[in-house]
Amino acid sequence: MNVQAVIWDFGGVFTTSPFDAFNRYERERGLPNDIIRQINSVNPNTNAWAQIERSEIDAAMFDRLFEDEAKLLGYMIPGRDVLALLSGDLRPRVVAAFKACKARWKVGCITNNAPTGKGAGMSSSPEKAQQIAEVFSLFDHVIESSKAGVRKPDPRIYLMMCEAIGVKPEACVYLDDLGINLKPARELGMTTIKVTSEQQLLDDLSKAVGIAF
Repeated sequence: MNVQAVIWDFGGVFTTSPFDAFNRYERERGLPNDIIRQINSVNPNTNAWAQIERSEIDAAMFDRLFEDEAKLLGYMIPGRDVLALLSGDLRPRVVAAFKACKARWKVGCITNNAPTGKGAGMSSSPEKAQQIAEVFSLFDHVIESSKAGVRKPDPRIYLMMCEAIGVKPEACVYLDDLGINLKPARELGMTTIKVTSEQQLLDDLSKAVGIAF
């Protein structure tokens, strides 16, 4: 393919997956594995998770609404606990691959996030916040769901990115750790990569763009 842009998700791609933190939390509290993801899958366009990622509610309201959603399934999980689990550790080799891509093509980021800021909202320390902010500063364009008012997998958000960076979908490679977010990108013509691990990301990206990482 004629690559002109590489578009990235952030959490679970540049950082270790929050799903690992969810599972650790569940094990520590004797909760069923993946119960947090199950709660988030109920009414996925209107639940607490969807609303906070579109900035329709604040963290305090999310705390209450998520707890109510958990109770409907028979569990006690405050929403504030879930927000605290979103921080992951940066993957240095992925950052290096990203910089190599930036040297050759346009780079963008589409992230579903809560309205807490790119650095602070994805970090558990000021140092980590600074590292994340430095990565974000290198993108040609960033779309945050909490600011755009639209979130993945709505096809509009991918088209917004293409328009912003001036490329057609079929000239883009898109990376995300969620299959549901990859489907609309693929249907628009993007080459998609589902991220399951750091090494797999690097291997698949190398194949897609034709350079070794």
